[in-house]
Amino acid sequence: MYYNLEIHPAMTRKRYIIGIDEVGRGALAGPVTVGALALEAGLRFDPAELKRLKLNLRDSKKLTPAGRKRWVAYLKKRSDIFFKTASVSPKAIDRMNISQAANLAATKAFEKLADREILKTSPFVFLDGGLYLKNDWRKKLKVRTVIRGDESIDAVKLASIVAKVSRDALMVRRHEKYPHYGFPKHKGYGTAHHMRKLKRHGLSNMHRKTFCGRFI
Repeated sequence: MYYNLEIHPAMTRKRYIIGIDEVGRGALAGPVTVGALALEAGLRFDPAELKRLKLNLRDSKKLTPAGRKRWVAYLKKRSDIFFKTASVSPKAIDRMNISQAANLAATKAFEKLADREILKTSPFVFLDGGLYLKNDWRKKLKVRTVIRGDESIDAVKLASIVAKVSRDALMVRRHEKYPHYGFPKHKGYGTAHHMRKLKRHGLSNMHRKTFCGRFI
């Protein structure tokens, strides 16, 4: 998923904060998806503008689907905010475990975002929870993992929102190929409805076998 790809010339004269967060860690089906978002250090959103646009700056789990989509539409229009997402498939999750998969997705999203121009600004990088970056990025940049970063750091909150919108849209699209499971309703999480469908129809290629074995 690519948004705001053109690098503004002023980026080389500014310092950026990059927030990274994941969604889908506990789902029974679908990928784990990570958002990486860069905004200028010191950026403050105008409360009056956010109120007018009905935008609440909080972790994606605390927003409605409509609220998350409004944020993504708003972020796409901003020339000073940049973001990317990356996902790791259910098959890969089964092969390497969910923690390794989430860290791989985090690294992929970060490396999509942090091109040469952004790296010239020596960005601060904040990851939520147990995420970490592979490829020795901690040795090259100021990288910090923050417990509940999606509650305290704006860039991480926004990263969680773009990741959630991206993953939800993917799960809705997969409904066309796997219509028996109700992915648009639960997005692959273990709801009662999903459990019933899983027991009736068995596993699809979207399901994580290592997560679902005890339910079928």
